[in-house]
Amino acid sequence: MEHAVNNAHPDHQSDMLFDSQDKHGLYKTVFNRRDVRGQFKPEPIPDEVLSRVLYAAHHAPSVGFMQPWNFMVIRDNDKKQQVHDLFDVAHNEAAEMFPEEKRETYRSLKLEGIMESPLNICITCDRDSAGPTVIGRTHIKTMDQYSSVCAVQNLWLAARAEGLGVGWVSILDQRKLQELLGIPRKIIPIAYLCIGYVDHFYNKPELESAGWLPRQPLSELVHFDSWQNTRTPEQDSLIAQINKDRDFPEQF
Repeated sequence: MEHAVNNAHPDHQSDMLFDSQDKHGLYKTVFNRRDVRGQFKPEPIPDEVLSRVLYAAHHAPSVGFMQPWNFMVIRDNDKKQQVHDLFDVAHNEAAEMFPEEKRETYRSLKLEGIMESPLNICITCDRDSAGPTVIGRTHIKTMDQYSSVCAVQNLWLAARAEGLGVGWVSILDQRKLQELLGIPRKIIPIAYLCIGYVDHFYNKPELESAGWLPRQPLSELVHFDSWQNTRTPEQDSLIAQINKDRDFPEQF
């Protein structure tokens, strides 16, 4: 019988543990991550900082270890302006999709920082990077795209730890963006990101502060064993703890 490979050297096991300071830093990064749109500063990102952030993205989990992502770094202002033009078209189209009473609020929101940020990054998904049959993608065919989204989150958190702001621009025609950036048809643009140093981070997400939507209570989003089933006393204890910890993010 084959045994699983253990590639962890025993001398390094202590380095794999997180002490209280490590955990505090992790939670601080998570709870202080923001979608940045309008606070970008023009100063460039040093290569050594951008390299670390990209390495963090490249070490995201991926189904079947297929690593389907690519990272397109965009600094050219003409190219950025062309992307911004795509955004303007999609933004105007989107405004008409909302109820009339919300359109004015929607139009007043700052929803991108394409030109203000010193660079943009487009993260893609190459669905054929590991061949036609991939461990873990045999039944859920979109797992490769979800893997690329994990790379987005890794990049976002690493950037926040480096003092960089990131904004995800999703109000874009995906096919037109693909054509503009010369991305092959088989490769999917997953996220178009604005990234750079900022003059400040908001205490809360902008859409929450603007009253667009409230943050949903975590206790209402947790289910046990089946959808919205009746909870047992043992399960209620977790919900009680979640409610008790509702201010946990505010500690960071």
